[in-house]
Amino acid sequence: MIRKAKLNDVRQIHRLINFFAKKDLMMPRSLNEIYENIRDFWVFEEKGKIAGCCALHVVGWEDMAEVKSLAVEPSHQHQHIGTKLLLAALKEAQHLGIKNIFALTYSPQFFFRFKFMEIDKGNLPQKIWAECCNCPKFPDCEEIAVIKSI
Repeated sequence: MIRKAKLNDVRQIHRLINFFAKKDLMMPRSLNEIYENIRDFWVFEEKGKIAGCCALHVVGWEDMAEVKSLAVEPSHQHQHIGTKLLLAALKEAQHLGIKNIFALTYSPQFFFRFKFMEIDKGNLPQKIWAECCNCPKFPDCEEIAVIKSI
């Protein structure tokens, strides 16, 4: 079941995100960051366990949001859970009146299936300086910037 995250999901979301972060497949998130942004998260729950998550985070003063922390347990991959989570985030963005959605990803092919296009990270200055400058990989990050207009 896809649903909005609740406070009691935070520790499972944290574990899932940081499982992939330890493999250098996504950026780590602290418990504090997840608690503070819990309203951004969608989760896939099965039998009381969180097996997938995705966040839609509104950024800047523009009509722009970022898809963040899209992760699905390895045992649940290839079951379209990531697709359902992304579609939930896109639907929410449309409801909020957001016109542009972007992501920084190591898996751009996934986003290309949903008509995201690759762009230069330099086109996202508020993102780069707001969060990326605090990343240990900055400025040599290998994430690809993708964007979609809705």
